[in-house]
Amino acid sequence: MQIYNFEFTEEEIREAAVADRLLSMEIEFSRVCNFHCSYCYVPDQKEFKHELSRAEIKDVILQAKELGARKIIILGGEPSIYPHLVEMLSFIANEGLEIEMFTNGSGVDKKLAAILAEKKARVVLKLNSRNEAIQDQLAGKKGAFVTINRALGALQEAGYPSGDLFLAMSTVICRQNIKELPAMWQWLREEKIEPYFEIITPQANASKNSWLMVDSGELQRLFVQLSEIDKERFGSHWEPQPPLVGHKCMRHQVSCVVTATGDVMPCVGVTIVLDNIRNNKLAHILQHSEVVTNLKNYRETIKGECHSCEKADECYGCRGAAYQLTGDYLASDPTCWRNASGALACAENTKS
Repeated sequence: MQIYNFEFTEEEIREAAVADRLLSMEIEFSRVCNFHCSYCYVPDQKEFKHELSRAEIKDVILQAKELGARKIIILGGEPSIYPHLVEMLSFIANEGLEIEMFTNGSGVDKKLAAILAEKKARVVLKLNSRNEAIQDQLAGKKGAFVTINRALGALQEAGYPSGDLFLAMSTVICRQNIKELPAMWQWLREEKIEPYFEIITPQANASKNSWLMVDSGELQRLFVQLSEIDKERFGSHWEPQPPLVGHKCMRHQVSCVVTATGDVMPCVGVTIVLDNIRNNKLAHILQHSEVVTNLKNYRETIKGECHSCEKADECYGCRGAAYQLTGDYLASDPTCWRNASGALACAENTKS
């Protein structure tokens, strides 16, 4: 089974965690977005004030590099419509850092696709359904399906996916698309596109849209089915476990998030603001955070069934789901089918 961030090994993660180093940093250049996704982790905003300047963004990227980061993961908002994206891509590449960008494809035309290919950027395109009506509904924007597929065509014309041009598809598992996901998984495998299917973290927009939610039993059946497809058709063997299909999330050992206004958080789901880069350096923030320390020492600190689970040495569930549903980032993951009591509560939550 692969680890969150796809290419980092368990040994690299362990060594970086012990040495208080980063392997990656996730950053928002801006929260401006032209989609209104029903599951988005970013709360709806009408105004975007006090966002980081280009100089501030570059400075924190250099701070992450000093801490050992090898990759910068660009989140949003929607980065492909950020007016200074090409400048930032060049800066990151010139610093010898890998680039990974999550995008809805809005600004990915032939020109930008060629630039991304030139920089060897890893691209994660967001597509939740191959049904146009469902995709547009989930994106909250008519024409989203056409936009995403146009971007996919531009990326393929630029050479994605190939040996050094990594392309993945980010898909949330929800009530509207769950029946089509096995076929979609197989299609992505056949196209050599890495499927990145994940359970929705119930926060921000998703917390207001309970019609999206799938109970833990259905999630387990889907994970098992996708595992069987990989084993039988593609020779890939992995054990089903949430929150990422075919991957393990250990991001809190080696990564963090810097928001568009400079707040530092453990991840987009654990929305605990540790500090702001305008107040302190990134190294100081991470090294003096009790939350980060607790997450790194998860074997001792995580509670309940996640603590006693047979998979506890290699998994701590989704900390974002635990935090959003219980208010405790160290609680057992309520969305995991191995967590019987939490799974029951989660099932009740999907019906409300």
